Amino acid sequence: MGTQQQHQLEQDDELEYQRDHHASEAGLVQGLRKDDLEIEALDPKKKTKYEEEEEKENLGLEEELSVERIFEQQIVPSWKEQLTVRAFFISFVLSVLFSVIVMKLNLTTGIIPSLNVSAGLLGFFFVRTWTKFLDRCGLLKQPFTRQENTVIQTCVVASSGIAFSGGFGNYLFGMSARIAQQSTDNSTSDIKDPGLLWFIGFLFVVSFLGLFSVVPLRKIMIIDFKLTYPSGTATAHLINSFHTPQGAKLAKKQVKELGKFFSFSFLWGFFQWFYTAGSDCGFASFPTIGLKAYQNKFFFDFSATYVGVGMICPYIVNISVLLGGILSWGLMWPLIENRSGDWYSNELSPKSMNGLQGYKVFIAIAMILGDGLYNFLKVLSRTLIPLQSQLRAKDVNNILPIEDQVSPAVISALSYDDQRRTQLFLKDQIPAWFAVGGYVAIAAVSIATVPHIFPQLKWYYILVIYLFAPSLAFCNAYGCGLTDWSLASTYGKVAIFMIGAWAGSAHGGVLAGLAACGVMMNIVSTASDLTQDFKTGYLTLASPRSMFVSQVIGTAMGCVISPCVFWLFYKAFNDLGTPKSAYPAPFAVVYRNMAILGVEGFKSLPKHCLLLCTVFFCAAILTNVIKDCIGNKRARFVPLPVAMAVPFYLGSYFAIDMCIGSLIVFLWERVNKAKADAFVPAVASGLICGDGIWTLPASILALAGVKPPICMRFLSRAENDRVTTFLTGKA
Repeated sequence: MGTQQQHQLEQDDELEYQRDHHASEAGLVQGLRKDDLEIEALDPKKKTKYEEEEEKENLGLEEELSVERIFEQQIVPSWKEQLTVRAFFISFVLSVLFSVIVMKLNLTTGIIPSLNVSAGLLGFFFVRTWTKFLDRCGLLKQPFTRQENTVIQTCVVASSGIAFSGGFGNYLFGMSARIAQQSTDNSTSDIKDPGLLWFIGFLFVVSFLGLFSVVPLRKIMIIDFKLTYPSGTATAHLINSFHTPQGAKLAKKQVKELGKFFSFSFLWGFFQWFYTAGSDCGFASFPTIGLKAYQNKFFFDFSATYVGVGMICPYIVNISVLLGGILSWGLMWPLIENRSGDWYSNELSPKSMNGLQGYKVFIAIAMILGDGLYNFLKVLSRTLIPLQSQLRAKDVNNILPIEDQVSPAVISALSYDDQRRTQLFLKDQIPAWFAVGGYVAIAAVSIATVPHIFPQLKWYYILVIYLFAPSLAFCNAYGCGLTDWSLASTYGKVAIFMIGAWAGSAHGGVLAGLAACGVMMNIVSTASDLTQDFKTGYLTLASPRSMFVSQVIGTAMGCVISPCVFWLFYKAFNDLGTPKSAYPAPFAVVYRNMAILGVEGFKSLPKHCLLLCTVFFCAAILTNVIKDCIGNKRARFVPLPVAMAVPFYLGSYFAIDMCIGSLIVFLWERVNKAKADAFVPAVASGLICGDGIWTLPASILALAGVKPPICMRFLSRAENDRVTTFLTGKA
């Protein structure tokens, strides 16, 4: 009997772990191929209710299938009560934490996993701890609800998202003289060096338009079209599970693991700092697989951050990055380097874009553009075809999808959960006049203000962008609902080429293109983010008004926090943005050279580079075609071109870290899959957060002029003999 009970408990635990893991594994990578994530567990068509009920009966579980019946006895607070002071205080603290982490990732490799799980988990933990303390003291006036948890989640993600969409690792920093020196142009007119005040001002006038552009369409997206928004759905399931007794117990265990690995990662970063007194010093320069491999960027750099990133990212992302490093640094660059003197001059600086560096950057750009173009067209077709079908269905029923009306066809077959969610989602309306008026007012301010920040970006360029922006924001939000993939960076690249070519090289086309990228990217990015939040709010009964207000406040926080965090990095690390720096900002060089390519055409490319770019551009498209044609079962083994392109410029050192993270997850799943599913996101988040937060004291020490006491450097035997001879004076 004892054995049977133990077996039953193991089954129950495994089911509990798997349910929470399914809520956390979707939408874990920004800027990469999100449609490659394994989110089948979120598909509502995967199991019928009868199958789920039968399975739970067989397992002896007495859990209700309806999520909302679990919370039926709880009163849903009004939208104003969901917006609490403690929620925004916790949001501010977590926003600083995650902005530092995102900024570090943005300035190192540009590969940024979604930190939604960590934000939801830490928000739940801090507020629940605080409310328990007040409750014991008899001072608790308002209990902690899942709606308030959703507000925290929304605010933190909106704020830390500015650290990516704000362009600190790509288009804004790409305007600087430091990045221009590494590019093909020698112009001094297309340069604008970083400044804290103009950063904040620019972000404030361009970051809110996307929010107002999709507000009138929220009912169409969420209720009429029933778009999935896998990341928003996953976040909602996670928050709902936290506020059940079983979910609270699991969350407590996850926070404990996160804290344990956070401490380890922070202390490991502190320990490594002591050995980094000079360039190429410390564990980050450890030639783990030989000095020759180290020269070609193949080594393990003991980064807890990228081991954690590798644990979160799907296997195919990590393998793709490693394959890209092997193809470029292991094969192509040594072969091209052997052609020096023929393909390019031997006398060029290693940083010159007319030499080997040009091949590294422009071939990576070709792969990114090929992958982006194919997926832009694919997502656009997947967006427009279903949209046309759904609008035809509306015409047949003579029902217009306006925001204050719910179609009888939808009402008739709703489940209890859907009825309750729909009722509350439509209860607190955001007037259409408010959204339209807000968009027009902010657009007018932006058109008048941005040309003063960037004189090269004329007011009529911005007007044209804002005329097309609502349509593009809708397409991006709709496509994100279908595929869980935002094309914000792709729309930004389109703006670079179109506005840059329109302005021309004689009128500052490079700077105009980069600034236009920022305007476009912020609009479409915040639009899809807000729609995701509406989906999360719909599933947790959070009011659309509280979601909108939380997104606005989070965006405002991000417009101040992210520039300040970047400014701290910029002042603390004098070599930030250079290839051998700890923070090389690779996409800043990539984006600037895209702008140069759009303005000057192919004349800026070194010899045979255009041919190689064409080959890799076509190869990226062909790889995607093959991936989409062979079915999901085999497609998961096809590498991702955009992930392969990242190490072309940087090298493979971080790919090895990420693959070690994948290996840890693989072995953990082999030993105990249920616990691996439950605790991998928490452990990975702890590794990322601890190492990321160490950056703050490291930056403060650098600003204060405190330097590490030891330089740990690795030399070959011959170099060591020469150093010894020099120091001792003995032959």
